[in-house]
Amino acid sequence: MKPLLYLFKRKTPQNYKPVVLVTGCSSGIGLAVAHLLYKHTEYRVVITAREKSLEKLRREFSEDERFIIHKLDVISEADRVRLFNDIQKQWGGVDILINNAGISYRSVIEHMTEKDEELQMATNYFGPMGMIRLALPHMRETGRGKIINISSVSGMLAMPTMASYSASKYALEGASESLWYETRPFGITITLVQPGFIHSNSFRNVYHTEMSEPSRNWSGPYADFYQHMTPFIEKMMNMSLTTPEKIAKQIVKVMKTEHPPLWVPATLDAKLFYYFRRLLPRRLLLPVLYWFLPNAKNWSKNYSHRRS
Repeated sequence: MKPLLYLFKRKTPQNYKPVVLVTGCSSGIGLAVAHLLYKHTEYRVVITAREKSLEKLRREFSEDERFIIHKLDVISEADRVRLFNDIQKQWGGVDILINNAGISYRSVIEHMTEKDEELQMATNYFGPMGMIRLALPHMRETGRGKIINISSVSGMLAMPTMASYSASKYALEGASESLWYETRPFGITITLVQPGFIHSNSFRNVYHTEMSEPSRNWSGPYADFYQHMTPFIEKMMNMSLTTPEKIAKQIVKVMKTEHPPLWVPATLDAKLFYYFRRLLPRRLLLPVLYWFLPNAKNWSKNYSHRRS
């Protein structure tokens, strides 16, 4: 059975080969999208990754007249400009932009540094915004285009030890909502694909600050946060029935839908949180979520000076 949000969305046959640009294809969702688009010959595709991952991609894919692998560090303006110039010379411009590249810090706010915060925002927000600014002129000129931003359930609801990641996704969601209005007159659509827990090893690829690094054995006031949240997130990801390949199929479905919705919750938990946040009164929302966190009532008891 098709999800309700697609039930009344019209699909039209393609009479041209759209140019699709996908960022962050070295692993996870980006790699799954790359494999899927490799088989969809109705698209011209550019997949990107940082330089250290290019050799891996070249072992997995053969480049040809419709499928290209390109170096991109999304936080580098020079890389972004060079990429779009190369695409413009070869194919005229980008018709579908999939902003997938991202990183996630695992740290409480007190353990983040300004440098860490800047890298988190540069990768998950400033980079995608820079890509969008470069893609829009061609889309406006042709009167069509799609921007697909890969967000997260953390862009709906924040969790402890993931504040900076959530902040970057909240920023991406807010900008995308504004873009929905700004691009609508020009025939350009924007969609936020919001995965929740995915059955993958991506939880092993999180970034840590000097203070949140597991090798420090997590002692001190925030030790309980790390010791409970890390296995909790790992457990939820292992229990998930959603794989990166399933998310990739949903992204391609958005690409093929004429007027896709702004928000696409892409996993079961994302769908639950999507409605949970809207139906539960705000004053109850956070206490209820706090109650669900593992042993949260006992966190930091030995360090708390909270007044009764």
